Amino acid sequence: MPRRRLGILISGRGSNMMALAEVARDPASAYDIALVASDKPDAAGLAWAAEQGIPTFAQSPKGMPKAEYEAAIDTALRDAGVEALALAGYMRLLTDDFVARWRGRIVNIHPSLLPKYKGLDTHARAIEAGDSHGGCSVHIVTEELDGGEVLGQARVPILPGDTAEALAQRVLAEEHRLYPRIVAEWLSR
Repeated sequence: MPRRRLGILISGRGSNMMALAEVARDPASAYDIALVASDKPDAAGLAWAAEQGIPTFAQSPKGMPKAEYEAAIDTALRDAGVEALALAGYMRLLTDDFVARWRGRIVNIHPSLLPKYKGLDTHARAIEAGDSHGGCSVHIVTEELDGGEVLGQARVPILPGDTAEALAQRVLAEEHRLYPRIVAEWLSR
């Protein structure tokens, strides 16, 4: 099966993008990374991707209508031949129009055991609720925030006295294992 061309959207250091890139180096991988794009031109993950020889694109949305900003990202992705998208710490909500253009071809890694704790502050919310586990979920992106089909999850125990920061570190380690595996499975369907 030919390798699929994956685009990755980031906003920061890109640790999940790095985990995806590590798997893409394997000749047996289901995907190549065609482009890493960001809404933050100074994102550390962009510099790392460029150092690895991965094509990058950055466009700040400041002062732009959202439709114009997303059109620029969409054009860059299509020009790079991207077939599917992985959101990896991309901190902007995508419009319904953008999601519709890429319907069924966008996945996201979310730091909770969906359908619990959509949105932000997931670790603090899990601890405050008295949950025994937190975790992460890979899901198809739809117009509903964190509402698409869940493709895979990893559970992480919440320990006595846990803080949101400590739980976040343990969940992030699981994200780095889960995301590349689920993306490869998804692209191999």
